[in-house]
Amino acid sequence: MTEQDWPITIVTGGSRGIGAATARLCGAAGHAVCIVYRDQAAKAEAIVQDIEAATGKAIAVQADMSEEADIRRLFETVDDRLGRLTGLVNNAGIHGPRVRVDELDYAAVQHVLAVNVAALFQSSREAVRRMSTRHGGNGGAIVNISSGSARLGSPGAGVLYAASKGAVNSLTIGLSQEVAGEGIRVNAVAPGLTETDMPPAERLRNDGPAIPIGRVAQPEEVAEAILWLLSDKASYVAGANLRVGGGRL
Repeated sequence: MTEQDWPITIVTGGSRGIGAATARLCGAAGHAVCIVYRDQAAKAEAIVQDIEAATGKAIAVQADMSEEADIRRLFETVDDRLGRLTGLVNNAGIHGPRVRVDELDYAAVQHVLAVNVAALFQSSREAVRRMSTRHGGNGGAIVNISSGSARLGSPGAGVLYAASKGAVNSLTIGLSQEVAGEGIRVNAVAPGLTETDMPPAERLRNDGPAIPIGRVAQPEEVAEAILWLLSDKASYVAGANLRVGGGRL
């Protein structure tokens, strides 16, 4: 594969957890990768160096995904430094306060929805404008990172997060039908409990054995599903929500 043939993929929240694992896998699979980070520049640059050491191509771009101007700048940077986009992984997300709904303040609600929902709409808009055949593009794939919480509701400590991921699911369904005929496949991955820095360590220890497969997921296991949905091997998959939950529905 020549450099001109490389898929060009943006991974938001790419400096840690599932995003970092996805960026590394994409790089190993021959993608030119844009690793988007908010404040962990050193970790993002380390991933870039690892990909380039394996003869791949990667860049790191700082962006606050709750800011529309940052999102526009991110996509323009990829245009300039990598070329025409072919893949987007909407992975950046935050949990928000682990409290009941009657303890939430409005600012927290706004911030979680800005990062977990509004940013996905804006990033997807920018991606479609570049990938859609309607806009002169050559097609591509968008993978949205949802969560099993969207179905479970996460009462007591995570209803806000669960609701934001429910919106991700609806976005995936609707957008997939809007752009499937324009060469873009839109799908979601819904991870179960995964060993990242988002879940409390106590929950990882206590809840893992209760999962049917007997343990929590590793970020690389979720990343494999994301990479598959980005690839031509999933050429007839659109509007799907792939649960990676170790047997937990």
